[in-house]
Amino acid sequence: EAIGLYNLGQSCCLNSLLQVFLMNIRFTRILRRITVPSSPAQRRSSVPYQMLLLLEKMQCGKSKAVGPTELACCLSAHRVKLFVQHDAAQLFLTLWNLLKKQMKKPELVEELSDLYTICIQEHLACQKCSLEIKSNSTMLTLPLPVLDANSHRLKTLEDCLQYFFHPEELTGQNMCFCQQCGRKTTFLQSMKLIHLPQTLTLHLKRFCFERSSHTHKLSHSLPFPQELDLRQVLREDQCLADDSEKATWQYELFAVVAHSGSTSCGHYCAYIRSLTECKWYCFNDSEVCQVSWDDVKCTYGHSNLYWRETAYLLFYMKKHPQ
Repeated sequence: EAIGLYNLGQSCCLNSLLQVFLMNIRFTRILRRITVPSSPAQRRSSVPYQMLLLLEKMQCGKSKAVGPTELACCLSAHRVKLFVQHDAAQLFLTLWNLLKKQMKKPELVEELSDLYTICIQEHLACQKCSLEIKSNSTMLTLPLPVLDANSHRLKTLEDCLQYFFHPEELTGQNMCFCQQCGRKTTFLQSMKLIHLPQTLTLHLKRFCFERSSHTHKLSHSLPFPQELDLRQVLREDQCLADDSEKATWQYELFAVVAHSGSTSCGHYCAYIRSLTECKWYCFNDSEVCQVSWDDVKCTYGHSNLYWRETAYLLFYMKKHPQ
């Protein structure tokens, strides 16, 4: 049964992310196998252990909602501020890093990485000579722009993915120093996809930072599909994966963390598809209710409804994991 989490005071962002973690069966399978810290002080400061206690509290209790107080206190001890507005993408990264750092078993750390980590290769090619620089890196989320370089709106999630992997010419102030040429030159920068995890997290960059240091929210409509096949979205030259890897790049939408309101005064909730029941639920702090796909589609956004919910984080689950 889906259980809500009481708002402790501006903790809607934390509550939404905790629900996304704990409704993911593959994640809770890892969480249930952690080593329980030996001393009371270590248990109080262990994020994985406190998350496990919260999971058990949610599953064993008979109330419609529980309070994540002990976990919030634990996070506060690790410099995660309470009673402030958080950015869901940043807080997701903070939670994941704390989980990974505090899981003592190497095999669990590896499983956690396999569950969430995206592997890409960055290419830099000098446009004056033959110098080419390649470097592999991992990412927890794909940060997808919702506007192109000319500030035109991208119309679909597939457009955002295509644009993220589209080569970009680094000119003017963005030029790089070329060791072969001995001076700054124009480079072509591109990203190539190597590996995708079981749970793929996409970050729609809805918050736009202007030079005046003012931040505003981009609320225009951006549809996203229930089923996503990355083989159909990306071109061959945008991937560095073999056929067996690409065969697993078929995804189903698992969760949406949505933001309503403005950058200075907002609220988060989560829409999550139960993996056991295959039904959609809306987790709005202590309130949990079953919803339809049409309700989830309301988070696409709307230019004239600035305060309405817009999807901010999308979580996709592999249909056929290896």
